[in-house]
Amino acid sequence: MDLIDAIKSIDKPHEDDVLNRLYTPWGESLNPDNVLKEYPRPQFVRDSYINLNGHWDYSIISKPADFDNDSLNATFSDEIPAEMDGLILVPFSPEAMLSGVERRLNPEDFLWYKRDIPALNRTTDASRFLLHFGAVDQVADVYVNGRLVGSHSGGYLPFTFDITDFLNYDDGKRAFEGNTLSLRVTDSSDSSYHSRGKQTLHRGGMYYTCQSGIWQTVWIEEVPETYIRQLRITPGSDLKSLSIIVSTNKPSTVTVKFPGHEMVKSPDDSVPQEAELLVDSSFSSDTYPLDSDLAEHHPSYYHFEFTIDEPHLWSPEDPYLYPLHITCGEDHVQSYFAMRFYSVDMDKDGIYRFCLNHEPYFLMGVLDQGYWPDGLYTAPSDEALMFDIKEMKRLGFNMMRKHIKVESARWYYHCDRLGMIVWQDMVSGGSSYAKPVVSYLPTLFPKVFGRMSDGPSHYKTFSRGSAEGRSEWLREMQNTIHYLYNVPSIATWCLFNEGWGQFNAAGATILAKELDPTRPIDQASGWFDEGSGHFRSVHNYFRPLTVEVNSNNRAFVISEYGGLACHVDGHSSVDRIYGYKKYDTLDELGVAYYNLINGDMKPLIAKGLSGAVYTQVSDVEEEVNGLMTYDRRITKINPDIVK
Repeated sequence: MDLIDAIKSIDKPHEDDVLNRLYTPWGESLNPDNVLKEYPRPQFVRDSYINLNGHWDYSIISKPADFDNDSLNATFSDEIPAEMDGLILVPFSPEAMLSGVERRLNPEDFLWYKRDIPALNRTTDASRFLLHFGAVDQVADVYVNGRLVGSHSGGYLPFTFDITDFLNYDDGKRAFEGNTLSLRVTDSSDSSYHSRGKQTLHRGGMYYTCQSGIWQTVWIEEVPETYIRQLRITPGSDLKSLSIIVSTNKPSTVTVKFPGHEMVKSPDDSVPQEAELLVDSSFSSDTYPLDSDLAEHHPSYYHFEFTIDEPHLWSPEDPYLYPLHITCGEDHVQSYFAMRFYSVDMDKDGIYRFCLNHEPYFLMGVLDQGYWPDGLYTAPSDEALMFDIKEMKRLGFNMMRKHIKVESARWYYHCDRLGMIVWQDMVSGGSSYAKPVVSYLPTLFPKVFGRMSDGPSHYKTFSRGSAEGRSEWLREMQNTIHYLYNVPSIATWCLFNEGWGQFNAAGATILAKELDPTRPIDQASGWFDEGSGHFRSVHNYFRPLTVEVNSNNRAFVISEYGGLACHVDGHSSVDRIYGYKKYDTLDELGVAYYNLINGDMKPLIAKGLSGAVYTQVSDVEEEVNGLMTYDRRITKINPDIVK
């Protein structure tokens, strides 16, 4: 074991550092009048689309001493600031350079947003206007014309409100003008149990600058009185059958059409069991409004089953997507799907392996933090999102592990169409982590300190003493699976990472399997394995790479390794170097990378290794173990050395 390197990798806060002002090529050329205008929901597309990205008014003020968000009511609209601090470029967080603000929202502050809503022209007397937020970190209260529309908690998932009845309109009720949209945001970051991923108020090492507020696209669409509410698309394990469940807000007739197939249905009297997962209106959603009155407007369901005799199967080498069109009266939605199936099965030698379309498929993975020096959580452009995926494919990777972050919907769309398998992490939370217990000692001695139970007797050790926090994380796990269920490229749900906020992993695995029986689950990436899920999943940065075959009838993956660090002057956030093994030149780094991949990792495939996730896509702040620099201007590794 490389004990010295392991000790050097202990992260320390350096919150007083002034980071170098690094811009990506896309951030440097950003046009504030044309910010992320691409349609934000590629798997559920309507013609109606009004993008609200751009300059908004903002203000950061201190919370009232007696503020209690749990007792929030509309009287707080009186506190919308009359005078704002300036302009913020949405959807970049105020902490990000591209926002034009560069101020931190502290836990004791409010962040207010305000802007005029563009003129809206109603196509029919009964149509509705839905307001969509891709993500707002962390708690958002939404007002239209000073009236509280609703609230949403959770910084990583989309949410929607029907704002029709809050709008000012003309006598004919067809034109809406003179309307104002306001938001109030609070964000506790890592000072509470709420999910925050790698964000921290005390930046340093493997933890990064916290961000807050709106960080994904805000937009409005018009829908008819009866509209398509949700889709649940499930390719069968036989690689020929396809199940599509559609829900609408009112009974109607629904048509589903894709090449060579068309079917029309009325509402089903008997709803398939899996459709029950669509009923819970507490889920975050980017397709239907929250807090719908289901008692008054009970959704209708339509179950379509197809057989595709000669399916064109999806793979990273051939990422074929079927176009899909759904019609419900005046409502039309364009979507897509892929015929593919992920599983863990035994190969011809009796070794459990990850399989794509029932064939063993080695996952050449890379860890993706989803951070940008100029936009933090928000990529500066759609081209930037595509660049990371394309560059990783050029380097020989076929899988990206989206690390404790939920990405914008367009990132998953690009993975679908470009051919990149995704391992999707749940976002970690919990109170302040006991790093010596859950990080340092398990890193050094995993067989001794990486086996602690995550049950009630150790809740506090795992930073999960709060029952409310545990319940919140389970809801968010369900929300995440619900939201991303239809994404073809997502192959695995990864529930916990290195014990950060971990609890009852075996029970969470059962719940995740019930929500989605079609994908394998990585129960605990790193250590504190509870023996269930589909993978024995380890992190190994400092010891010789090895394989454990058929642990509890599971496939074996090294879900983090590598982390080879090289600081590149002029392209790094600080002069300090954080990584797991340090190299002075790119040539030295290239030799070490070649030896690690070809000499240490790949020979283990024949012995039972199903996948390996190299750390990481890019540098992030002082962590310089990326395959690219943080500004994405230099790729440190020549792809030819591993081919």
